Amino acid sequence: MTISRREFVRLMGLAGAAGILPGSVFSAARKPSDLYEIPRFGNVCLMHMTDCHAQLNPVYFREPSVNLGIGGAKGKAPHLVGNALLSHFGVEPNSIEAHAFTYLNFDQAAREYGRVGGFSHLSSLVKRVRAERGDGNSLLMDGGDTWQGSGTAYWTRGRDMVEACNLLGVDVMTGHWEFTYLDKEVIANIGEFKGDFVAQNVSISDEALFDYRFADFEGFNEDMGLAFKPYTIKEIGGVRVAVVGQAFPYTPIANPRRFMPDWTFGIQDERMQSIVNEVRDSEKPDLVVVISHNGMDVDLKMASRVTGIDVIFGGHTHDGVPAPTVVNNKSGKTLVTNAGSNGKFLGVMDLDVRNGKLQDFQYRLVPVFSNLLPADQQMQAYIEKVRAPYKQKLEEKLAVAEETLFRRGNFNGTFDQVICDALRKVNDAQVSLSPGFRWGTTVLPGQDITMDNVMDQTCITYPETYRREMSGADIKAILEDVSDNLFNEDPYYQQGGDMVRVGGLDYVCDPNQGFGKRISNMTLDDGTKVEADKKYMVAGWATVGSQSPGRPIWDVVADYLRDRKTVKIEKLNTPKLVGVEGNPGISG
Repeated sequence: MTISRREFVRLMGLAGAAGILPGSVFSAARKPSDLYEIPRFGNVCLMHMTDCHAQLNPVYFREPSVNLGIGGAKGKAPHLVGNALLSHFGVEPNSIEAHAFTYLNFDQAAREYGRVGGFSHLSSLVKRVRAERGDGNSLLMDGGDTWQGSGTAYWTRGRDMVEACNLLGVDVMTGHWEFTYLDKEVIANIGEFKGDFVAQNVSISDEALFDYRFADFEGFNEDMGLAFKPYTIKEIGGVRVAVVGQAFPYTPIANPRRFMPDWTFGIQDERMQSIVNEVRDSEKPDLVVVISHNGMDVDLKMASRVTGIDVIFGGHTHDGVPAPTVVNNKSGKTLVTNAGSNGKFLGVMDLDVRNGKLQDFQYRLVPVFSNLLPADQQMQAYIEKVRAPYKQKLEEKLAVAEETLFRRGNFNGTFDQVICDALRKVNDAQVSLSPGFRWGTTVLPGQDITMDNVMDQTCITYPETYRREMSGADIKAILEDVSDNLFNEDPYYQQGGDMVRVGGLDYVCDPNQGFGKRISNMTLDDGTKVEADKKYMVAGWATVGSQSPGRPIWDVVADYLRDRKTVKIEKLNTPKLVGVEGNPGISG
């Protein structure tokens, strides 16, 4: 069922400051036969996808069992998993939507309901919604992380996804992993993109501005010193909609700066407020929305600080959140949404906009099940064409999974463990470190692990591996630094990603502690205590600083899998967590 803005705000008031929704809001179980019945409402339809990570074909994708909220975020969306999420949003247990939004009973439900996403199936859903809303009454927005995450995206430098988005009809997008290609490739891809690429928080450094290499780029704003257009105005159903872009603010910290040496990022609250004010004054829009790649916690804080925004359509943290969060600020309320990842969901917000302002809305986060939506033939033909040169390589069968292999959650997933074990085995190391990336698809028990699967987990533009000595103090410093990025109570200090994955190493983690005090009792797999002043051989990959000398990670993992033939995790190096008892962001 859908819920109106008026009723939503009333229920939010009843629920109190904690933001807990009454269980009846989404209690009606939806059957597969009516999953895509989305009644038309109002006069504007805004569709939102995000973080598809270049997944052109349908995939399996397991939602997290650990998504901890610390401090003021405890018990609030998006930090809810399993039954806590179902209860909070009133989603019927054991329903098709319960499978879409949670990890519960994943293996059985995945086999029952099939794969999710796939651009040909997503395209059919988009076309259906657009046809039902009428010509010119809808807008499709993409929150970024679209050009990265697959072998074909890597080999085509993101160009395969640019054309796929053109066929899909994306009208506006912003970015994050898009910036991890060379800056000249980013500019070229945006030039081929038929929609608008917007980012109010990407500036040109003072040193580069004087003789900027891309001064002839259409989006370049010399007066403001911005690399891209900060916003665009769209006429939707007779309504003027301003869409402001917010790219991932910590790109040069989370990813190598060498790919984007002339661009600076940041949250840029003051500039966002200035641009919203300017847009409201000069463009006279009826609706102001932000397409964001901040991550949902950052969006929630921004919504409380920046006034004049009606809706933030968010991405980056891959949270599939069934209903918007209403945030109060000095001028009124802002709705904050997040639409999951991997092409698994399409957010559909229908709005009643009259007399120059938002009057009411209805929202559905619609799961894309490939078994229930027909493939759009034009898109399917394109996908087959663009994958054809790489088909033999991608479909190589490397090993067979004996258990579910996944990546998603604050700590090691089983596919993360495969990567860590491969690094240790192939590089003869005591400890391995792997980045806490959120992207990566799932392999079910009994399925072949293909090169396609490995590329889904590892495919970045800085894949080189390393093998080097580190002291115990160095290892602890890395764990402490990443845990602060993840568990700092101030969202503006959370710089992206989940906890670094480890192999051959156990430790205790207390997320509620302060910087430098979260990690303790580090031991090797054999129980040997890790000492601060002792050296250990460590293998890893994806260094953000200088380029590592080793082979690409996908070659290392592929060799490991070919040698093993079958994969069952012997030991999962997840930390012992303390201080999180009763936290609804952890289950199972």
